[in-house]
Amino acid sequence: MKNSNGLLHPAVETANHLHRSALRLFRVLRVTRAAEGLTLSKLGVLGRLYREGMATATELAAYLRIRPQSLTRLVADLEQRKLIVRRSKDEDRRQSLLEITEAGARVLNEDIRDQRVRLAQVIEKELTPAEQELLRIAAGLMDHIAEVTESQIELPSKSKRKNMRRIR
Repeated sequence: MKNSNGLLHPAVETANHLHRSALRLFRVLRVTRAAEGLTLSKLGVLGRLYREGMATATELAAYLRIRPQSLTRLVADLEQRKLIVRRSKDEDRRQSLLEITEAGARVLNEDIRDQRVRLAQVIEKELTPAEQELLRIAAGLMDHIAEVTESQIELPSKSKRKNMRRIR
């Protein structure tokens, strides 16, 4: 969207800058991640199970937006590491539910803590108190944008998200 001068509309410029910056920060944090060699997909499985509780493999695949066949290897590795367990569904013993273990929750929370500590160290070292306050405000605005955007699209398990345990 350009205005009459042929320049990008300020909201589009802001969206472009925000998108680039968020992706860049995500990439930087991703390469510094330790998490016992777990991929982002495996951490995604752990995170989903931690926040929303037990799920079937089909539900997890839909949440991660991958094919159930692709999830099979992820689940097998997480089970082997004892980060998740498989339980039979009460109403249908043929179907199983996956659940995060204490070890899985510990690995996930350690990863989150490490990422946040890394960010906090850079924020404290590189930003003035005024810039830190602006960043806090910007983070709140980003959360608001995410909530509004999420409410406009259909996401798997969206109704459950409202009651989820937040990882803080």
